Amino acid sequence: MYIDHIQLTNYRNYSSLDIEFENKVNVILGENAQGKTNIMESIYVLAMANSHRTSNDKDLIRWDEEYAKIKGKIQKYNGSIPLELVISKKGKKAKYNHLEQKKLSQYVGNMNVVMFAPEDLHLVKGSPQVRRRFIDMEIGQVSPVYLHDIGVYKKILQQRNHYLKLLQLKKQTDQTMLDVLTDQFIEVATKIVKKRYEFVTLLEDWAKPIHSGISRNLETLKIVYKPSIDVSEDQDWSKMIEVFENKFQKVREREIERGVTLIGPHRDDLQFIVNDRDVQTFGSQGQQRTTALSIKLAEIELIHSEIKEYPILLLDDVLSELDDYRQSHLLNTIQGKVQTFVTTTSVDGIDHQTLNEAATYVVEAGTMNRLK
Repeated sequence: MYIDHIQLTNYRNYSSLDIEFENKVNVILGENAQGKTNIMESIYVLAMANSHRTSNDKDLIRWDEEYAKIKGKIQKYNGSIPLELVISKKGKKAKYNHLEQKKLSQYVGNMNVVMFAPEDLHLVKGSPQVRRRFIDMEIGQVSPVYLHDIGVYKKILQQRNHYLKLLQLKKQTDQTMLDVLTDQFIEVATKIVKKRYEFVTLLEDWAKPIHSGISRNLETLKIVYKPSIDVSEDQDWSKMIEVFENKFQKVREREIERGVTLIGPHRDDLQFIVNDRDVQTFGSQGQQRTTALSIKLAEIELIHSEIKEYPILLLDDVLSELDDYRQSHLLNTIQGKVQTFVTTTSVDGIDHQTLNEAATYVVEAGTMNRLK
């Protein structure tokens, strides 16, 4: 899978852009604050209908404009497919092959991307929220059903929190509605937990040998899914629901006192273990970076194993964050296999065949031109 063409209208600092790309490594050069990352983000947003940098869609619209539009054409084994996403203050409209999609969950997954940016190094050492978002975005790319379930979950969570707040403030005393919302919550939460367990197992299967290779066989990586309640991967559906029900009974009074839902997938986490030690707490910066790189390279292989095509790789200003050895490992892995976009202020000092043979572009003040 690769994207051969993108058009931007009123996107960030681009009033208009129409440019073609190669099905190999595409290097985007430019000084800081000229619009390199905006190009990367636009490709990511076209695929995911969300930005990795902001949760506010208005940030994507050029100053004083009413809307932003991203159009692209992707090539897959079964042909060429146009994609279009329009972002306005009223919301988003997505088209796949010229047909408007009623739900964004039906649109996401048609174009697959893996983003690796400096902030992804926080995947290991950052907050649980960062890791939950990572899980949800990656599973959502290969499972539209999961994306739908996450949407439903968020709505029920919002309703349940609202009702708990009413009970806390004594504006409601009847707990029947809380029971109804709890039942709905448990049903969709169980689906999400099951899918997350499945995903983490697959991710570890791919990441473990990659991590071993990068660490020259000195380290062994384990990825542990940490749900907020005491459920396990081998429990069946009915047992998991029973555990949820029992736990909610135990925390009911505390939830009403605090006016918020205390358990569920929105409080889960991931743990990365290297040589039996938690990398977040005890790992060196090098181990944390190796773990993050291993996870990203594993994502590429996991997506390929699920959809039989390689995703597009976006390396946003990340090469400068890696030492020469990790740089080489990354570039050797992607060489001739994955369409890749690399942003950097300079490729000086990086002598690698993959970059020497790359298509090169320069970005300056909201314009982009091909150099070679």
